[in-house]
Amino acid sequence: MAGFQTIPWRLISGVLGVMCLVLMATLGMLWKNSFTKPSIQPTPSPGPNLEPQKDSSCQKMWIGYQCNCYFISNEMKTWEESKDFCASKNSSLLQLQNEDELDFMNHIRRWYYWIGLSYNKKHSAWLWEDGSALSQTLFSFPQTVNIQNCIVYSPNKRFLNEPCRKEMRFICKQLI
Repeated sequence: MAGFQTIPWRLISGVLGVMCLVLMATLGMLWKNSFTKPSIQPTPSPGPNLEPQKDSSCQKMWIGYQCNCYFISNEMKTWEESKDFCASKNSSLLQLQNEDELDFMNHIRRWYYWIGLSYNKKHSAWLWEDGSALSQTLFSFPQTVNIQNCIVYSPNKRFLNEPCRKEMRFICKQLI
């Protein structure tokens, strides 16, 4: 009678062993598939893509948008060092030219960034690096702007003035 009772347990353990092997094989296939790229390309979502563009004519780690390439730094530099870095990459600090570009910039991280706007004493005006005037219709400054400072931009369309020697992140812009 003792031998008769072991047969159901052998059957149960055999079934459980087979199930374990099937589950392990399934897990192995899922694991393998998780490390391979899907053959179906995702459809682009509306709005800007902030991933570096491989197919564009932008440098590695730059973001392509319309006819420009943008470099959004994680490194902290003074305004002058930021300007020099951008120049070394054949670009300039960000110059916002229209509402579309301003909306595009609102999708970046939540820090303040140096942009290419500073006070020109000779012209007694805030000018972009290329010498063009600031558009008052695109955005306005707070009333208390220190002309000794440089301008930082935040993705929520905020512009603040900070001492130019302060280290901040920065955005470079390059025309394609």
